[in-house]
This record gives sequence, C-alpha cells and structure tokens, in this order.
Amino acid sequence: MKSFIFLSLLALTMTIGCTSADTKSQKLEYPVTNKIDHVDTYFGVEVADPYRWLEDDTSKATTDWVVAENKVTFGYLDQIDWRANLKKRIESLVDYERVSAPFKRGDFEYYYRNTGLQNHSVLFRKPVDEKDAEPEVYLDPNGFSTDGTTGLSGISFTDDGALSAHQITEGGSDWRKVIVMDAIKKVVLEDTLINVKFSGTSWYKNEGFYYSSYDNPKDGSQLSGKTQLHKLYYHKLGTPQSTDVLVFGGEKQPNRYIGGYVTEDNNYLIISAAENTSGNQLYVKSLSSPNNPLIQIDDDYFTEINYVENDGTRFLLSTNIDAPNYRVIAVDIMNPGKDKWIDVIPETKNVLSAGSGGGYLFASYLIDAKTAVKQYKTDGTLVRDIELPGIGTASGFGAKKTEKDFYYSFTSFTNPSSIYHYDMESGESALYLQPKVDFVPDDYETKQIFYTSKDGTKVPMFIVYKKGIVLDGTNPTMLYAYGGFNISLTPNFSAMRVAWLEQGGIWAQPNLRGGGEYGEEWHAAGTKMKKQNVFDDFIAAAEYLIKEKYTSSERLAIYGGSNGGLLVGATMAQRPDLMKVAIPAVGVMDMLRYHTFTAGAGWSADYGTAEDSREMFEYLKAYSPVHALKPGTSYPATMITTADHDDRVVPAHSFKFAAVLQECQAGDAPTLIRIQTNAGHGTVSTTQQIELQTDMFAFAWENMGFKPDFSATVKD
Repeated sequence: MKSFIFLSLLALTMTIGCTSADTKSQKLEYPVTNKIDHVDTYFGVEVADPYRWLEDDTSKATTDWVVAENKVTFGYLDQIDWRANLKKRIESLVDYERVSAPFKRGDFEYYYRNTGLQNHSVLFRKPVDEKDAEPEVYLDPNGFSTDGTTGLSGISFTDDGALSAHQITEGGSDWRKVIVMDAIKKVVLEDTLINVKFSGTSWYKNEGFYYSSYDNPKDGSQLSGKTQLHKLYYHKLGTPQSTDVLVFGGEKQPNRYIGGYVTEDNNYLIISAAENTSGNQLYVKSLSSPNNPLIQIDDDYFTEINYVENDGTRFLLSTNIDAPNYRVIAVDIMNPGKDKWIDVIPETKNVLSAGSGGGYLFASYLIDAKTAVKQYKTDGTLVRDIELPGIGTASGFGAKKTEKDFYYSFTSFTNPSSIYHYDMESGESALYLQPKVDFVPDDYETKQIFYTSKDGTKVPMFIVYKKGIVLDGTNPTMLYAYGGFNISLTPNFSAMRVAWLEQGGIWAQPNLRGGGEYGEEWHAAGTKMKKQNVFDDFIAAAEYLIKEKYTSSERLAIYGGSNGGLLVGATMAQRPDLMKVAIPAVGVMDMLRYHTFTAGAGWSADYGTAEDSREMFEYLKAYSPVHALKPGTSYPATMITTADHDDRVVPAHSFKFAAVLQECQAGDAPTLIRIQTNAGHGTVSTTQQIELQTDMFAFAWENMGFKPDFSATVKD
C-alpha cells in the first residue's frame, strides 16, 4: 500500500448546518471539518481519506474540533426540557445496594459493595470464622481520584491471602498500574508497576507474580499507537520493575496477546499465546526448575484450548478443537499428543463453558442464549443437573480445589443480579442476597422469538416490555446487538434500562451470527467475507419488529457498542430508511485502517484486513461505515458516542465517521457526536454511566417525537 500525504493548514470554523428534527425546530451549527488531500492506494485503487488528520489525538486541531462538536451536542441535549427528570429517574433506579458474590482468600471472605450511587464499588472483607464480625474496607476506589475517573480493575491474592496485587485504570485507559500490598496490614509494599496492559496478575507462592504488557508505542501517542508484541514477565517481590524477567513473548515468540497463570498446586505455569481475539496456542512449563522446557499442547492459532484444572500431570482442558461447541479433555502433559487426548465431557449441541472447584467440574451450557449447568466428577461422571432459580444467566461456578462451597450469581432481563450459596456435596442452592430495586419484575414480560434472516437462517431474539402493551406500531423500541468475536449476549438486568421500559418502551436483543451463542460455526458465519450476514440478521430483526407491530420505523432506535458500533454504522449506511435513530457507541468505523491502531491488528481473524487481498479490501470498503455513507442521503438522527481515553477502539474511528456523516447528511435529522472526557472503552464511573444513559434515551425519545411522563416517578 502506498500513501500520498499532502500537509495543509488545519483550520476549524463554524457554519450554519441542517435543521434539527427536535420539536423546537432549532437550527444546529456544526463545525466545518477541514479536509486534506490524503490518498491511500490499495491494489491500484485510490481511496481518499480527507479526515486523516483527526487520527492525531495529540494535535490542537483535533482538540479544538472535539470541543466544538461537544458544544453542539450538549447544546442540543440541554434544550430537551424533560432531560433533567429523566436523569433523576435513572439516578433513583440505580440508587440501590449492589453486592457481589463473596470469595475466600486466606482467613478472609471478600466481596464488593456499592451503596447505590457510589462511582465505584468498595472491596470489603470479614474473617471467615467470625460470621458476626463487622466487615472492614480493604480497598475503596472512590478515594483514588477526586472526580471518580480512576478505578479498580482487578485484584489477585496469594493462596494464603497474605499478599495482594491490584490494578488501577486512569481515565478509562487499558494501560494499568499494579500495586502490591500486605493484605493483613493493608499497607503498600513496594513501588507501583506501570505500563501494564491486557493482563492479570498470577502469584507464584508468596515470592512474586506473572503479568503481561507491551512496550510503549514508538509511533503515535500511548492511547493510539500500535501495540504488537505482548510480553509475559515475572516480577519478584522486592525488586524493581526494570529487573523483571521476560518469560515468554517479544521478538523471539511474537504474539499479540499472552497470558500466564500458575496452577493451584504452584507446580506449573500455563501460557496462552494468541494472534487474534479468538483462538490460542497453549503451553505448560513445570516450575520445579527455571530450565524446564515449555511443553506445547496445541499450536493452532485458530482454535481455542484453555486450562480448567490439573491433578499432577493429568490436565483437564476445555477446547473447541474437533468440537465447535467445546468439550473437556484429559491430557497427560508428559505425553500430550492429540491422539492421546481423552474426552471427559464430550461435545453436545449446546455451547459449553467449563469451571472447577472442590474436586468437581461444572459445565455451563448455553441453550438458546440461556444458562443450564451440570456438575461432574473429574472423570466425567455426571453428579447432577444444578437447578437454577429461573430462565436467565448464571455465572460464578468455580472455587478452589479445597473448598466445599461457593457463591454464584443469577440474573435475567427483569431480575436484578441475586447471589446464591451452593454446597458442592449436597447440590443445595440457597438465596444469599437479593437486591431491592424500585421495580416490580412481575409487571414486565420477556419473550424469546425466532425470526428468519435474509438467507433463511433462524435467529433468536429476546423482546422485553411492560405487560399489557398494545402492538400498534407506536412503541419506542431500542434494538441492541453485538454480533462478533464469539461473544454471547445473554439475559442481564440493567436498572437504567427500566427507565426505558416503564415508559412503554420495548427492548429487543437478537443473538446475531458472529457471536458465540451456537458455537464456532455460528461465530464463523459472521466473520470476514461473511460479515454481511451479521448486518442482514440485524436488519431482519428490525423488519420483524415492524412487521409484528411492536414498533415502526418512526419509533425504532438501533444501538450497539464497539463491534456493535460497527454494526449500527454499517446498518444505517445500508438501510437509512429502516430506523428513526441510530446510536453507534465506541464503534470500529474505518475498516481499512482499524488494524493500525493499538491492538486492532488482533481483530483480523474476525474482520480480515485491507492488505489481505483485493477481494477482502473491496469487501471491507463496501460496508466500512466511514466509506459507505453517500452524499445527498437522508440518514436517521444519529448520536455517535466515544471517549478521549479509549485506547481499544480509538476515538478517531468515531471522529471520522461523524465528519463524513455531517458532510453527507441531506435530511433534517441531527447528526451529533458525544465525546466523553476522562473515559475509555466504556464509562469509568457511575456518574458517567448515568449521564451517558440519560443522553442516549433523551436523544432517542426526542427524535421519535415521544415525550415521557415522569409525574409518577420523579418528585420535584
């Protein structure tokens, strides 16, 4: 690929833009985004990129553009007279105590608790043997920063609970700091580790821990520069980070994603190495001597194989090798050839996710995107089907090998996440904690239907609404989906979503191809040259909702984030007539250049890249939201959302899409971009979450011509 760059003065001015679709017929002034003569050539085809300068997140021109765009966006949102009441209602719904499932480490039981509107949940603990003891605070992230933009993003403990290593994120960035503490005295032990990214911390005894990171980018800022070679390090306690030992990765073993995990018996290091976000190689190394060789279990980057547990050299692994829906196998690492693998839990027609605890295996299955769980002995003998509280999503089935019980969570669209205690010997589940929300679940209904996509494929969709709703095509409807990276969308509760439902709104959530709901075949059917299947599934979902009179095009909003933002951008470009509102959040919008930023190259297994072949280039360009918009087209009311510290899907994607959309828009609908400051790929604090959700719902309702009534729920 050749590039021809002509530098020009980047100027930012203001001009009168299109007339907004709000009820006040207010004229919006959009910034005129300066265009430069930049052309890239792919396989002899020239592609103009006039907004390339917006990729420079450190320039004054980009900063000025962000300020100008936010001024227009928040000026528009501020004129919605009921928006303040919407925010109050969302705050009141979120203001309930939320407690996580407890976990045991050493002599303490730990859990997270949020009183309601705290920006971050607080990590508490109490002695395991003192049931009546008052809990004490172990870590309170609300004190990490004055504005709530620094948060806790993971913690690990030594087996005896004497030491901990916790990670903090600043401004939502994926770059982390690691802080080591004496867990008994609650004091910091050494200097903070910096520049850690896409990593856990796995302790080896009480001597040190393994973690992963990249070198700082050579080109571009730390928030946008490409990160390519992941490295697994060992940090010995009491030594400076500069002396940490490179264990795996770097130039000698190039991989984009590397993780290291020490087995519970402290005898082995498990290394997972991946080139893409799905698929990995797996290695095992005995820790009895630093000179022990790596044992490679599998070398295929396009299949997955993951550690579950081990008993000596007998390892139990979960894999989709020769089993698209996954199976659990036993492997003797002293003789790990595939011909020696033994099925412990064979593949079924439902997707399997495996965990372990107390000497048992727990197989969580997805059955049409709903959870079912079975308990097995480690030889594959079925112990029991675990009876769940209802139809929904259950998680947390796992514990230490020495433990006899654990806690798991259960949630659905209309049931807040509740905690259950599970006894592994008896199989008894008992409700441990159920939150109290200003919400009556019995007033709402969840239906799962199956609709037909363009090529005849049956696709499931959850539809949630208030009982007694009239199907006359007038209901405000939010259609939300993802469709990628083998990720499954399952039922979950959102207090903020209640604000939409209680006004007579409908929430629709289809399980598109590209996801993991039906295993690797379902995932593969929405990747690379089959990506259009995902958009077709989404379009068909909208058409079903309209045909069955749940809603109409005038009352339909489409919404998705990250890969789901790409979904929304591509769909509104292909079918701008289908919806009234589009909300693409932190989306991958430039499909010709996504792989040149941060860790974007790791997404190529799902997307392909413009350099792969002329056919792949033309396929990507055809649906790439930045390139698919057409001048003189009436596009739906659009509010693009992104954040200045998003270093996963860099904000340049959304910046360029907003510039092109504002240039192409021929209709009266507003085309706005909302750029959150001090936030990353997702909001950092509760305050930011509430503000973002408020603005999304307000924008959607305003452009649907729907005025919510808060007289029964908001007090002056």
